[in-house]
Amino acid sequence: MEKKCSRVVTDDDVQKFRQQLSQYKESSLRILYSYFWNDLKHVMEILDTHDLLRELKSRNVNIERDYLLMKKELGASTFSECLIQDIKDLRRKAILALWESLFVLQNKYQHPNLIGLLAEFSQAEDTLVSLINLDEEGHDLHELKETHECHKKHLLDMTKELEEHNAPGVEQPGQSHNIYSCYLDLIVVSSQQFRKRSQQEITETGGRLEHYLGKTHNNLERISPNRLFRWCHHSDCIPHAVMVSGVPGIGKTTLMQKFVYDWVTTKHYQRFSFVFFFKFRELNRYGKDKVSLDKLISEHYPYLWSQLDIILQDPKKLLFIFDGLDESIHNIDFGLPNLCCNPREQVNLGVIVVSLVRQSLLKGSSILLTGRPTQLASMDTCVFQRVSEIMGFLPKEREAYFEFFFKNDELSTRAFQYVRENDALYTFCYIPSYCWIVCKVLSMCFEAPPQNNPQQIPFLPKTSTQLFVSYVANTLINHCTDNECPVELIKSIGKMAQYGIKNHILTFDHKDLESFEVDIKSKSLSSFVIENSSHSTTYSFLHLTIQEFFSALIHYLDSEIDVKSTLDRDRSFKDGPSEMFVRFLCGLSDKTNSYLLSSLSLSIKTSTSEQVTSWLSQEIASKWTKADPREKMNMLTCLFESRHTSLVQDTIGPHSSLDFSEFHLTPMDCTVLAFILESCGEIDYLNLDRCFIQSEGLERLSGSLHTVRKLAFEQRPERQ
Repeated sequence: MEKKCSRVVTDDDVQKFRQQLSQYKESSLRILYSYFWNDLKHVMEILDTHDLLRELKSRNVNIERDYLLMKKELGASTFSECLIQDIKDLRRKAILALWESLFVLQNKYQHPNLIGLLAEFSQAEDTLVSLINLDEEGHDLHELKETHECHKKHLLDMTKELEEHNAPGVEQPGQSHNIYSCYLDLIVVSSQQFRKRSQQEITETGGRLEHYLGKTHNNLERISPNRLFRWCHHSDCIPHAVMVSGVPGIGKTTLMQKFVYDWVTTKHYQRFSFVFFFKFRELNRYGKDKVSLDKLISEHYPYLWSQLDIILQDPKKLLFIFDGLDESIHNIDFGLPNLCCNPREQVNLGVIVVSLVRQSLLKGSSILLTGRPTQLASMDTCVFQRVSEIMGFLPKEREAYFEFFFKNDELSTRAFQYVRENDALYTFCYIPSYCWIVCKVLSMCFEAPPQNNPQQIPFLPKTSTQLFVSYVANTLINHCTDNECPVELIKSIGKMAQYGIKNHILTFDHKDLESFEVDIKSKSLSSFVIENSSHSTTYSFLHLTIQEFFSALIHYLDSEIDVKSTLDRDRSFKDGPSEMFVRFLCGLSDKTNSYLLSSLSLSIKTSTSEQVTSWLSQEIASKWTKADPREKMNMLTCLFESRHTSLVQDTIGPHSSLDFSEFHLTPMDCTVLAFILESCGEIDYLNLDRCFIQSEGLERLSGSLHTVRKLAFEQRPERQ
């Protein structure tokens, strides 16, 4: 489906484009300029400023400001905003010159955002302007106007606030925030790379994001939420089926909530008269039962029942959102041969979703789905006209998140600086929910301990395992009442987590909590498990990584669980969750973590620690020579989490050779490698030849290179 952004703009092309521009009405030109404002801003930040200004000057645009100095002193964002406004003030001639300059610059800058911007702009003037007006003003709904307003009010109440989840069984409402006051932009890019994704889903995405951030000209197409259903140059159409993917906790559900909120408040896509927002975890209650689309809608939006037949008569005015494909228990096969075409037909829920995507049901309607990249790797995503991926927070958004969380400049700066200097933590902070965990732990460490709680642990974590151990320990010390037993609570949660990881289960029902004897009245429970209430109540861990941590922890607490059989089974566990689970198992063998957990009266099995370190040693011995650089780095990361210097010396060196030539080392990889070099004490040979390393990674690695007898290092220029 995806096309390469490659073309050569000839003089004839420029002449034709100029002729097209000259025919634009003044009113249309103003509408289009405002419509593409943010797109122009982003493109100008990408292009070389000298080239852009040169093209504008050659078309007699009088440039009075020193934009080069402005960009240098105030940044690319301020520069581009100012230039766009100045061109607008210069009116028609300057605006036409800008469009023509961008058209010519395609030859030098094959960036998909520039190509996509010009492809959309080049559509028929009247058609595009009409669609823009429709997205702003909406349809004339006649007899459905009152129903439409009622529906928007309902969705406004659903989406206007982000709430902190309650503990299961706790009736008082959690703290809530207006979604605009706390929503931070996520990086969403065009993506078709699911089939190339390894099982190292979370860390791989974090590493790729860091890599992309260092590239000025790349093949990433940035997509803002209000672009999801705009013209897609890859598929040469306005998409009706869109997929948004992202690793667990990256913000898919929050993005969907913000998307619906913006529709309700008329900020985008008023072409859709009715938006239906569903979450797969809530739709799981249908199980194997058959259901019709009209029943599905009326059960979630009962006030629409009397008008539903009229609403469904005009599918092009409808948008269906299904969030959390990875949480669905239904069979969602986009190549399904037997589809349905009648909204009243009783079928499996998966058939309804696929039929909407494939347009056999309500042809002309639009559908937006979210899911995990690893799950989509086994699916035929060609049925979607736009496929995108949420990459998470950029550094400035991460820093803004810390400021929002701490609401104290000194504390937020101190906390962010600490994380910035610890790549094991910083790598994961592109994930909003992980950012929350980091901030929560550091707030416990940096803020003064309450006078009535002298036990609070002022331990600053350096590894992911230490972070989660500190999170659990501080949470239970601060929130457990005298009547609660933290040991029993952790064991019950751990058993449920292990059951879920083993059986690929992310959501649990009340019977699950009862069977694992999870204390539903515990005040600490909401820090780990959240209640999802809609038509039926389900439970899930606050984040998949928390579930993986508890799943690893129970192996150190429950003598009935055999860690060896778990690790042997993990050798063939290829669909994602095992990455952090194994790292946590290795990290929990660290004596520092045992000390922290002992504050909760938890007795850690030394036999588990011995079995884990023995297993890791055997894995390295048997696989090291045949392993590729990424597999080797994963083994080294497990050693890094364990903090076992003697284990590193026994398995890696001294007097060994490490070869990471032709391999992209992320800053996190460099942190791990620095620990390995220092633990070994001396390495005979380290090959980093033609290996791309960012300056930040080099800084982390340079202090440990004195342990290397012979170093091969020729920095490779970054591929464009």
